[in-house]
Amino acid sequence: MGTCIRNLADGITLIAADDTWIEGKAIQQLETTARLPGMQRVAGMPDLHPGRGYPVGAAFFSSGRFYPALVGNDIGCGMAFWRTDIPVAKLHLDKLEKRLGSLDAPLDDSWQEAIAAFGLAPCGHERSLGTIGGGNHFAELQQLDEAYDDTALAALGIDRKHLLLLVHSGSRGLGEAILREQVDRFSHAGLEAGSPEAEHYLARHDGALRFAEANRQLIARRILDRLRANGEQLLDVNHNLVSAATLGGVDGWLHRKGATPADQGVMVIPGSRGDYSYLVAPVADERSLNSLAHGAGRKWMRSECKDRLAKRYSVEQLERTALGSRVICADRALIYEEAPEAYKAIDSVVGALRDAGLVQVLARLKPVLTYKTRGGCC
Repeated sequence: MGTCIRNLADGITLIAADDTWIEGKAIQQLETTARLPGMQRVAGMPDLHPGRGYPVGAAFFSSGRFYPALVGNDIGCGMAFWRTDIPVAKLHLDKLEKRLGSLDAPLDDSWQEAIAAFGLAPCGHERSLGTIGGGNHFAELQQLDEAYDDTALAALGIDRKHLLLLVHSGSRGLGEAILREQVDRFSHAGLEAGSPEAEHYLARHDGALRFAEANRQLIARRILDRLRANGEQLLDVNHNLVSAATLGGVDGWLHRKGATPADQGVMVIPGSRGDYSYLVAPVADERSLNSLAHGAGRKWMRSECKDRLAKRYSVEQLERTALGSRVICADRALIYEEAPEAYKAIDSVVGALRDAGLVQVLARLKPVLTYKTRGGCC
């Protein structure tokens, strides 16, 4: 227990097994963040991989000041998990795919009602509500494949008879606009806690979190409406955010960049679109900064993927996975960038968390139908 929690240096922790794929550049970026003024501790998760200057799949705890650049440009990126009444026994992928149609275009005028319902402040990005976006965002119908804790699943109302829905998206262009404002004014210097500049950022940041949560709920409801189904949200969690926290008796700021909170109940850790996802019960542990991996984590840079895979797989082949599921992605570049081979094996990521004593695995979930884009607006 705990042997996968490694102290790389004073204030730098890595959660990984011996066989966990971790790039040297990701470690270097983790070390760079540890040297930022006011930074107390940093922790890399098993899905750690290089980002744009700062690593993804990590948590950072600072005091006295915090860093919007560590949160990144998709504030509130996260996942919502729903149970549905769609029966597995009547599963027909052709019909599901046809009914789903395209989710790329803006909602009709109902987005205006959504703003009022969620209490969102005007931000100029309202018409992107209810849309998934690009990159690694997706919506996926799943089914229970393996149950490891029947009691926990029964409490959540999860069974083998009905499909589940996982939505991964964020604040769309709003988060990008907020980060751009910060970088234009302060570069990557961070903000002194309590300053007017810090309070301004936090107000906009918190608005982006609400926007992202509303977006995920609207995506889910849009999908359920298309499929003539009902559902209930079981969890919604943000992976990119900063919040006040006290760790080791020190008051400060906990940043998560592609990291799942371990102190908010059960969580889903998804694999690639051709791999399983896992439902887990987290164990909050300050050594991991009360955080977990948020997914499989990339192995390859996006720019490398098509060259690596185009001779081996056609687009049509990538639309069908080894698990028998389908992927809707009409963006020819994106489907290669998001191919399962571009990601770490989810079993290695979740296995490292389990062996570190940071999660109890409740269930394995199998993808059925994944939506990324029909080729319209992203």
